[in-house]
Amino acid sequence: MERSLTLIALFAALIAALGLVPKFTLAFGVPITAQTLGVMLCGTVLGARRGAAAVLLFLALVALGLPLLAGGRGGLGAFATPSVGFLIGWPIAAFVTGFMVSQWRSLPLGLAAGIASVVGGILVMYVFGIFGMMVMLNKTALEATALVTAFIPGDVLKAVLAGFITAGLAKARPASLLSRG
Repeated sequence: MERSLTLIALFAALIAALGLVPKFTLAFGVPITAQTLGVMLCGTVLGARRGAAAVLLFLALVALGLPLLAGGRGGLGAFATPSVGFLIGWPIAAFVTGFMVSQWRSLPLGLAAGIASVVGGILVMYVFGIFGMMVMLNKTALEATALVTAFIPGDVLKAVLAGFITAGLAKARPASLLSRG
């Protein structure tokens, strides 16, 4: 239990640290950040429940006002922006990613983590992100989906990185990989 809590806190801190990578805000107000890589890694490394818990801890700290989002944003106001759907989708994305990695034991870990990151960390997250942009920007589903296409190349790169990082971590420290344990 203590080890799980430590890893949950560590991965919440990883998401925060990835927020230090300079963000690039698109014209419609949603930033491109490295933090989604952290969300993917929460699922691929910690598994479904612990990964989602790490993201929920991170979001709770943001809601309390800590400036942990890319660009030093934090507080409840961060949940009233066009990116709110993505933020709400983060714990679900981590859960789905972790669940898929745990179920796909027949695939090599790096491949399973990469594919799970695409499904959970991109597709699932985009569903929430599109809905959030529809509400906050008063866009149709088609218009919001068109806006999201700007994120695809970077997110695919992050999913590939998540696969490689997870496989490398499993090789270097097999006991630290909880998604298949």
